[in-house]
Amino acid sequence: MGKRIAFIGGGNMASAIIGGLLRQGFSAADIDVVEPWAEARTRLATDFGLQPQPEAGAFLAGADLIVWAVKPQTFKEAAAAVSNHNRTALHLSVAAGITTDSIATWLGSERIIRTMPNTPALIGKGITALFGRTGVTQADKDWANEVIATTGATVWLTAEAQLDAVTALSGSGPAYMFYFMEAMTDAGVRMGLNRVQAYQLAVATFIGAGELARASSEAPESLRAKVTSKGGTTYAAITSMDESGIKDLFAKALFAAHHRAGELGAEFGKA
Repeated sequence: MGKRIAFIGGGNMASAIIGGLLRQGFSAADIDVVEPWAEARTRLATDFGLQPQPEAGAFLAGADLIVWAVKPQTFKEAAAAVSNHNRTALHLSVAAGITTDSIATWLGSERIIRTMPNTPALIGKGITALFGRTGVTQADKDWANEVIATTGATVWLTAEAQLDAVTALSGSGPAYMFYFMEAMTDAGVRMGLNRVQAYQLAVATFIGAGELARASSEAPESLRAKVTSKGGTTYAAITSMDESGIKDLFAKALFAAHHRAGELGAEFGKA
């Protein structure tokens, strides 16, 4: 890519992007990381051959892209430390809830792209939605896409407000899948399987169903109908879930996540 990238925060999502960049041939010598936790700095050095720093400094002046992989509640403080060292970089945020208006105010820049990734990015199987402010050029978008695509698929949005929906759907989504795997495993054990067998079956079922959906042009309700013969075992299960209002309850849970994403921006995005 021929440019220098700095990461503010060196946690899981930063590690996913760094790992993807290195697999694509990006040089570790062109990556800076600001990470206050000594244990995390040691891990980054061991895993990727980086030399992370405990705090922002003059070295950030050389960054062409700054990736904000910090928690929402620490973003403002981190921005104050970094803005003194670099006013020209393209900024890419993976922080939930924090709006580009807040980020622009804190950094004094309009070159801001906000994203919402998810944890399968750690193995290159993630999906990330991106939104760029009007100050972001097409070249900026292309570069950001190239960086994020090292962790999986990308989707560009036309309205920033859509990112809260993405947060609720795919950003938090892996936790929902693990939740259902947990429930299926527990039920399998209660029905006579051992825990290893039940978990293996649950995980393989989620993976297989996901791959089948991705390979098919049919809607999910059509795919479901194909394995739901009236009077059969699947029909009994789906009927029980419908009678319990599972679909409405699940939608309610997603709306709770959507609401919380907006709250994070309001709570921690104040100028």
